[in-house]
Amino acid sequence: MKLEVLKKVFGFNEFRPHQEEIVDAILAGRDAFGVMPTGGGKSLCFQLPAIIKDGVCVVVSPLIALMKDQVDAARQNGIKAAFLNSSSTPAERRDTLDSLFAGNLDLLYVAPERLAAGFLDQLKRAKIAFFAVDEAHCISEWGHDFRPDYLVLSQLKTEFPGIPIGAFTASATEKVRSDIVERLNLVAPLIVNASFDRPNLFYDVDRKSDAEGQIFKIVKSMSDESGIIYRGTRAKVDDTAAFLNVNGIPAIPYHAGMPPEDRKKNQDAFNKDEVKVIVATIAFGMGIDKSNVRYIIHGEIPKNIESYYQETGRAGRDGVPARCVLLYSAGDEQLQKYFISQVEDESERKRRTQQLSDIVRFATSAKCRRRAILNYFGEEYPKDDCGACDICSGDMETCDAT
Repeated sequence: MKLEVLKKVFGFNEFRPHQEEIVDAILAGRDAFGVMPTGGGKSLCFQLPAIIKDGVCVVVSPLIALMKDQVDAARQNGIKAAFLNSSSTPAERRDTLDSLFAGNLDLLYVAPERLAAGFLDQLKRAKIAFFAVDEAHCISEWGHDFRPDYLVLSQLKTEFPGIPIGAFTASATEKVRSDIVERLNLVAPLIVNASFDRPNLFYDVDRKSDAEGQIFKIVKSMSDESGIIYRGTRAKVDDTAAFLNVNGIPAIPYHAGMPPEDRKKNQDAFNKDEVKVIVATIAFGMGIDKSNVRYIIHGEIPKNIESYYQETGRAGRDGVPARCVLLYSAGDEQLQKYFISQVEDESERKRRTQQLSDIVRFATSAKCRRRAILNYFGEEYPKDDCGACDICSGDMETCDAT
């Protein structure tokens, strides 16, 4: 039956690597934990069994802004899906709860904040097939995007004994992976650690001298392609978008300081290819399902390798070659150190300092970028030369790094 659903609902003749074993585990009532790269097809791992199993799959997602898009996409595939979050009107919430309690939903997307606000008791009135925890690294204090509201998920096994949990993330070190399994109380889970290698991505680190000029040059050379430019502050986002527009390249901004309706409008315009270039803070991107992003530019060094990996992972989800450019300067490193020094908790300061050291080492080393990323996540790269980074291709800029 699963192959019939795969073809009829999702339009695929075969599973991607690791999908089938996760689907089989969930269908068998077993806990599962999948670490799969962006574009690896994580959502199908819980959407397909949600169609087959009796009851509803409750999907916990941290991204309220994207739930409607995810539900709309599921509905287009004929899946009975809905969401509950702070953007829902009272009437929409009533309709969704009625459908939930009547057993008329395959998928229900909820934010962790809603579960923490007492929604777990209401869920006990519904028939739950299983839980799916998306962006599972958010539950780990060792992860790059820890969210305290995710800690309520530690109660799922106690409140819903016997109900399986599927957990999914694109980026997690071995320590974070262990923490996720422990905090979710997963019982003898199937654990899938897919390769972190994205062979179609070209990694390039350039010395930053004139950020806007360098960004313009890269975007100009790929003017027919879609790209995401990450800047470190809201002001830099606005300035860079304005600079590109003045110089003939239509670009739109995205950051948390904008009105929600403007963010939504710009995100939709980018997703629909109405505008090729979006300039954003890291508030943009998690869960973005746009396959044809051909380049990612970081105007400043990210806080850690996990963030860098996840953000660059939004390029080339269709498997076609894409370019990832990081502009590095020692000044950005010093600014990050200043921010870290303002953190009161000593252990947290040490953790962030180590993460910064790791990403700086990645940016300044003369060793294969791909090998460095994979080694960080505990994976060995089998080749001597990846052929798809500035080091291995001989394109690395040389400078006095004293």
